[in-house]
Amino acid sequence: MQDLNWAIGGEAGDGIDSTGKIFAQALSRAGRHVFTSKDFASRIRGGYTAYKIRSSTDQVESVVDRLDILVALTQRTIDENLDELHEDSVIIYDGERTEMEDVDIPGEMIGLSVPLRRLAEEAGGAIMQNTVALGAACEVAQFPIENLDSALDKKFGAKGEAIVENNKEAARLGEEYVQEEYDHDFTYDIETTDNDYVLLNGDEAIGMGALAAGCRFYSGYPITPATNVMEYLMGRIQHFGGTVVQAEDELSAINMALGAARAGARSMTATSGPGIDLMTETFGLVAQSETPLVIVDVMRSGPSTGMPTKQEQGDLNMTLYGGHGEIPRFVVAPTTVSECFQKTVEAFNFAEKYQTPVFLLADLAMAVTEQTFSPEEFDMDAVEIDRGKIVDENDIEAWTDEQGRFQPHFPTADGVSPRAFPGTTGGAHMSTGLEHNSLGRRTEDTETRVEQVDKRNRKVETAREEEDLNPREFGDSDSDTLVISWGSNEGPMREALDFLEADGVSVRFLSVPYIFPRPDLTEDIEAADEVIVVECNATGQFANVIEHDTLTRVERINKYNGIRFKADELADEIKAKLGEEIKA
Repeated sequence: MQDLNWAIGGEAGDGIDSTGKIFAQALSRAGRHVFTSKDFASRIRGGYTAYKIRSSTDQVESVVDRLDILVALTQRTIDENLDELHEDSVIIYDGERTEMEDVDIPGEMIGLSVPLRRLAEEAGGAIMQNTVALGAACEVAQFPIENLDSALDKKFGAKGEAIVENNKEAARLGEEYVQEEYDHDFTYDIETTDNDYVLLNGDEAIGMGALAAGCRFYSGYPITPATNVMEYLMGRIQHFGGTVVQAEDELSAINMALGAARAGARSMTATSGPGIDLMTETFGLVAQSETPLVIVDVMRSGPSTGMPTKQEQGDLNMTLYGGHGEIPRFVVAPTTVSECFQKTVEAFNFAEKYQTPVFLLADLAMAVTEQTFSPEEFDMDAVEIDRGKIVDENDIEAWTDEQGRFQPHFPTADGVSPRAFPGTTGGAHMSTGLEHNSLGRRTEDTETRVEQVDKRNRKVETAREEEDLNPREFGDSDSDTLVISWGSNEGPMREALDFLEADGVSVRFLSVPYIFPRPDLTEDIEAADEVIVVECNATGQFANVIEHDTLTRVERINKYNGIRFKADELADEIKAKLGEEIKA
C-alpha cells in the first residue's frame, strides 16, 4: 500500500495525543511523510479523543476516509471509526480489560487482543500501555521498532534513562506478543527512507515565523487552539532577547502588545474567536494610532463558546469588518502549515511597512496538524525583514514642521508616514485614539479629518500596487471548472485534484492566502463555466466576498460540522456539483 493510515482512540486523559505524537515522530524520523489529524473533546477527562496519522513516502496533505490500523482503547473508538475501516483493517485492543472483553470485531477485519495493561506492568508500569500498543502496531505494519526508539528518547529523555528504557521494553513486549500469538500474514510492509524531515504543526510554525521575523514581545491569554503559539515561544524567544507575557485576559494581552509595538519592538498576540471579540476595541486604537501589530486568530467552531476543539472558518467577517468606524487593516490567511511560517514573516513586514494592524488568520485544522516538510521550507537565511519608513536623527528634519516638531502622521502620497522610535533625537511625538493632525494632536477640524482618513486608506491602495497578492494555482489551467478556497482547505483540495483527474474530471484550483487586500478574481471567474468556493463555514463568508467583488453568483461547498475536509470527500462533493456520476 502506498500510504498507511493509523489511529488511536479512547477517552480524553488516556494519553492519546502524546501517543500519536510519538508514532508520528517515529515515522518522520524513518524518512516517511506524515500528516496528522486530531479529534478531541473540550474537557480534561472523558469524551471521545482520537489521533490519526496518514503516512507515505510521498508528500501527503490530507486525511482520507480509510483506516488500516486502529488502536482502540474503548468500544466507542471502533464505533466512531467504523465507516473508515475496511476488510483488511487491523484493530488492536486489550481484551483483558473488563470493558473490552466482549468487543465485537466487525466484518472481515482483523482483531488483535493484546494485554496492553499487563504487558506494561511487566515493563515497569501500567501507564505505558499505549507504548505497548505502539510496539504491536510496529509488528503489524512491519515497521522496524528501532525507529520508535528515537521518538521515545525525545519524548521521555528529560525524565531519565530508566523511563526511556522502560518504554522501549514496553514497546518490544507489544511487538513480541503479536509475533508469538498471531500467525497472520499482514498486508502491510512500511518502507523507510534516508530522507530528513521536519515535523511540526501550524501553531509551532507561526511561533517559528515570529522568531525569524524578529518578534521580541508576545503577550497572550491561553485559549484553544491558539495556546501552542505561546507555548512554542516560551523558552525560545528569550534566546533572542525577547519576552513572553501571559496576560490576565485578552484585553490586557492586546494592550500590552500595543505598548511594546509603540516602543519599537516587533510585537504579536494570538487568540481565537472569543478573544478577537474582546480585542476589537483596542484593534481600532492600533489602526488609528498607526501602530504596527500582528494579531493571530486561530479560528475554532463558534459562536459564543461553540465547540472549542472543532474546526471552522467562521471568523472571516470579524477580521474583515470588525471594529467600529472604518479601519484599514490587512488580513492574511496561510493555506498550509509551512505557509504559517512564511506568512507570519510577511505579516510582520506588512505591519511595519504600512503601519497598520495585520490579522494572521489560521484555523484549528492547521494549528493542531503535525506535518512533515523538508528543512529547506524553513530557510532562516532567506527571511527578509522590512521595517518600513523608520527615520533617525540624520533624516528626521525632513519630517518636521516649521517649528521643528516631528510629524508622525504626515499625509504622504502613499499613505505611510515616517516612524521614529522612542528616544530618537528630534523625534518626540504623541499619538492618540482621537482623530489627530499630522503631529498626532487631537482635532475636529473637518479638512484634517478627511485628510487623515484618506491618508490611512491610501495604505491599502499602495499595497495593492506594490505587493504580489496573487493566488496560488493548481490543476488544469485550461479547465472550465474553477474551484476557489482559502485557509487550510488547500491541502485536501490539492489531493482531491488527483482523485478527480483519475475520474476524468479536470479542475482549475485557486488557493487565496490574501483576504484583504485581496486579488481581483473577476477575469478568472468570467473565464470559467462553473465556479465553486470551498470553505468551512455555514454561510459562505468568502463566497459572499467573491460575489461582492465580481458581481457573479458562485456555487458553494460548505462544511460546518466541526470536522475538516478530506480529499476524497471533496472530490465527491465537486463531482456532485458538476453533475458527474460519483465513482462507487
